[in-house]
Amino acid sequence: MRRGAAGVVLLALLPALAACGGSDPNAGAPPRPPASSQTTASPSDDGRPAGDAGDPGDGASDLAKLAEEAARAASETATSNIAPRDGDVLGGDVSWPQCPKGMGIPEKKGLGLPMPLPSAEYVVLGLTNGPGFTPNPCLADQVQWAKDNDVLVAVYAVSSYPDAATLADEGANGPYDASTKLGQLKNVGYAQARFNIGTMAVVGLLSPIVWIDVEPVPVFEWSKDLRANAAVIEGVARGYVDAGFRIGVYSTPSLYQRVVGDFDLGGVPEWRAAGQTSKAEALHRCGDDWSIQGGRAVMGQWVEQRRDLNVTCPGIAADLGQWFHRFT
Repeated sequence: MRRGAAGVVLLALLPALAACGGSDPNAGAPPRPPASSQTTASPSDDGRPAGDAGDPGDGASDLAKLAEEAARAASETATSNIAPRDGDVLGGDVSWPQCPKGMGIPEKKGLGLPMPLPSAEYVVLGLTNGPGFTPNPCLADQVQWAKDNDVLVAVYAVSSYPDAATLADEGANGPYDASTKLGQLKNVGYAQARFNIGTMAVVGLLSPIVWIDVEPVPVFEWSKDLRANAAVIEGVARGYVDAGFRIGVYSTPSLYQRVVGDFDLGGVPEWRAAGQTSKAEALHRCGDDWSIQGGRAVMGQWVEQRRDLNVTCPGIAADLGQWFHRFT
């Protein structure tokens, strides 16, 4: 999708992003997390949340700047007032599939899937809805659900390969040398990240980390050139880091390699998918055998009861503020 058209899309979606009337916020409402104090700072291989990189349009630059300021301010203080914990902590992740049925772009319409279980103490919110420059159409409703139920939040976004029109529009808009195809692809990835940051600003969403979802994207396929795909992801990663966000990667070893080969993000933290299996398998994937690119295992994810369920890996609960934001 071309960025110019995406600007029009965002303007049309702003009322929906502000109040999209999604699932009943009381359905599956988890209990309030424990009182907290300030801290420092299949065996399936295809389990994954859905969504793709999005772009808020012509206003993205201003919105992204606002989000950058919030991210940098948060990095200078404690990320939240979340108490240290022992053991594992359960949560969920949601995106456009949890939007009301029929909402969204034609290829990725909402499915009306349920929100997280009552046991969930955090939710990872998907920012996107399909190919580049299309925001999650009910993100504001999901943010409000998190606030109403006092669950911790983080964010993720699926990255996607640009079509020819998007490459022409965005290939020169970024910090990389646009005289080469790889440089242009990196700039497109950078623009995807900036756009997602703008989407966060639209709905007042904060997160200490952005999880970069790297996997095959049905309908909006990656190229067969793994080096070209990796260039997009490299640009995406820099876009978030330049804005003051920590980054992590969501995938499985095989899905990641299928998209970008042996591209190394530098051992960033990992959120590992286990598909339609079990909590036990998700915890098993916290082990070294399931390393994606050499980073620390933070969460394992499995699919059950039409939901994406998550569990923190060993040691993560000791400082949840590194990984999640708390609104209250």
